[in-house]
Amino acid sequence: MKAPRNLPAVLTIAGSDSSAGAGLQADLKTFSALGVYGLTTVTCVVAEIPGKVSQIAAVDPENVRAQLELLLENFPVAAIKTGLLFSHEIVELVADVLEKRARGIPLVIDPVMIATSGDRLLDPAAVKSYEERLFPLATLVTPNMSEAAALTNRPVQNLAEMRAAGEQLQARYGARFLVKGGHLAGEQAVDLLFDGARVAEFAAPYVAGVATHGTGCTYSAAIVAGLAHGQPLEQAIASAKDFVSRAIAEHFAWPCSLGEIHALNHGF
Repeated sequence: MKAPRNLPAVLTIAGSDSSAGAGLQADLKTFSALGVYGLTTVTCVVAEIPGKVSQIAAVDPENVRAQLELLLENFPVAAIKTGLLFSHEIVELVADVLEKRARGIPLVIDPVMIATSGDRLLDPAAVKSYEERLFPLATLVTPNMSEAAALTNRPVQNLAEMRAAGEQLQARYGARFLVKGGHLAGEQAVDLLFDGARVAEFAAPYVAGVATHGTGCTYSAAIVAGLAHGQPLEQAIASAKDFVSRAIAEHFAWPCSLGEIHALNHGF
């Protein structure tokens, strides 16, 4: 009889996306592609497709707590990421549980505040809880340009403004920040990592004409997978950047009522 197999176990605390291109579905596809075993704590259920959020319904906070505590008690979780946490109450309880049960486990915070469609997904009280409770626990925080602008109250529309915002965020919260430049104008999608000592740049060719969603979820999930495999942070980011860039470039497309609908290809 063969010895039982195992993989590094990783946990995503996120919302469910009905179109399966973002949220915990994107995370699970990424985890499977990159050789880690994905666990999920579901925070909310989102009726959405790329470019449109129709409705969001929260999971009962005590159920979120039960999911999270049960997983952390019974699995050797090697790394954790958060996605859409939905509400102030859920952000607070996630912070409570992680403070008590997940000290020392790498934690990537994807502060899902603004959807690709432009819809705001968090209220001001929830954002404040991120800032006060979750950012101090983070190994890495991964805001996109819109989120970096919301967190700094300054425009973030080009590389210079990304640099200024990232420096401000890292100095204010003390965590490492990866400011993602996927919506920069130009031929390169450039992300900047701020660790307080230097700024590291990660670039890939910009893929034009693709209107999908879930890139931030996929990127942070791929970073978590790398960390679970023991990669240093910068190596995990570089590998994740390559993964998400290929998922975009080799995307799926179907005709639909909107003309055409796109989805990331996590299994290229």
